[in-house]
Amino acid sequence: MSRTLLRAWDKTLGRRGDDRAVTQAADSLSVTFRELDARAAAWLATHVLDPHALAGRAVVFAVPNGIGWLEIFIGLLRGGAVAVPLDVAEPAAAQHQIAETLRAGFWWDGASLVALANARRFRDPEVSLIKLTSGTTGQPRPLVFTAAQLLADTRQVTATMGIGPRDLNYAMIPLGHSYGLGNLTGPLLAQGVPLVCGSSLLPHAIATDFARWQPTVFPGVPAMWRALAASDVALESLRLGISAGAPLLPEVARDFMARFGRRLHSFYGSSETGGIAYDPDGAATLAGGVGRTMRGVKLTVLRGQRLQVSSAAVFTDGNRRRGKTFGAWIMSDCVAMDARGRVTLLGRRGRTVKIAGRRVNLSEVSARVQRLPGVRDAWVGASTGADPVLGAVVATEQPTAELRAALHADTAAWKIPKKWIVLPALPLTARGKNDLRKLQAMLFGQPFVVQ
Repeated sequence: MSRTLLRAWDKTLGRRGDDRAVTQAADSLSVTFRELDARAAAWLATHVLDPHALAGRAVVFAVPNGIGWLEIFIGLLRGGAVAVPLDVAEPAAAQHQIAETLRAGFWWDGASLVALANARRFRDPEVSLIKLTSGTTGQPRPLVFTAAQLLADTRQVTATMGIGPRDLNYAMIPLGHSYGLGNLTGPLLAQGVPLVCGSSLLPHAIATDFARWQPTVFPGVPAMWRALAASDVALESLRLGISAGAPLLPEVARDFMARFGRRLHSFYGSSETGGIAYDPDGAATLAGGVGRTMRGVKLTVLRGQRLQVSSAAVFTDGNRRRGKTFGAWIMSDCVAMDARGRVTLLGRRGRTVKIAGRRVNLSEVSARVQRLPGVRDAWVGASTGADPVLGAVVATEQPTAELRAALHADTAAWKIPKKWIVLPALPLTARGKNDLRKLQAMLFGQPFVVQ
């Protein structure tokens, strides 16, 4: 069983057992820490007849944010299982396929645990979680984590961001996504930081939740902050707004500050590493940066401006860059880092194509389009084949002719997209990131591939 995380959870129960742990804003249902643990135990007893059946076995489940998600997760920890949380939008057939591909022991079909054949068993009792990468560069890749690594990420996040039991986290990002595990699920279990699960992504619904439940910390993604900055709502109890999952445009950060009188704080991390950098005072976010190295994390800029991340939170299973207690991972992002550990993202390595014999960085062009007046968001891609064509999907009300003209002022002709699609907002995945497959298909009718 995942003893490290369970010991932390048992300590939380001892300190905060009768305090409110989780509230579902949609139906006002709340449970205390002790009640949540009892529900987890009841779920385990109801659905697992053999107490040893789950030990070391992966269990795949896709459940919406809420008390039910947490009772399954804690129940799996109690049973010694390896939790594999999926996005709730994943179709049932795809969930089952993922479970079989991972050689999982069980799949939660929404009503019962379905036993699967050819299951593997993890021998290390500390293995407690498999994260799946988003799959934007191919098939989703499983990352195996121990409870100690999850706990390290949680402690690095709460210590760096100053989050504690007196706070109330607002849960709109998925609890099982890497961001949600480090900022919501982990702090609840290990630090006793309660949370309220939001009712809807709509700004007025978020404002209603804030008015009633008074959350103080909101880990969000850029799409949420853009929508709120453009709204007329109030978030009176908000102490700390965190933005991660994708780069936050400085214009959105400035609009949010003007609207709410509070700065947003950029947070940079990845599924492989957990948290990497954070902007504690919000100044870097206003300038387009992502902040400074987090506590407990060591960053090294390698050749080609690649970033190597080392910490106790980095996965080590199957990772050749590992030591006895620390793992290391080299990011696909290119960065600049100054002597004070302040990090600026320069774009993703590998997103380049040749247009008319000249190399074009798609991330650079995308950032240029995003800075155009009236543009809320933008993504630039290229068609596949011997003669690639640039295309852009843009969230704006501006005519494409004006966008092209604005780019011509300071952008080389071969870097200007030929094909344009204008939408109210870019399509997002359940994790709040741009849906690259949909964007590529919209532009070129082709699947997304690594450029």
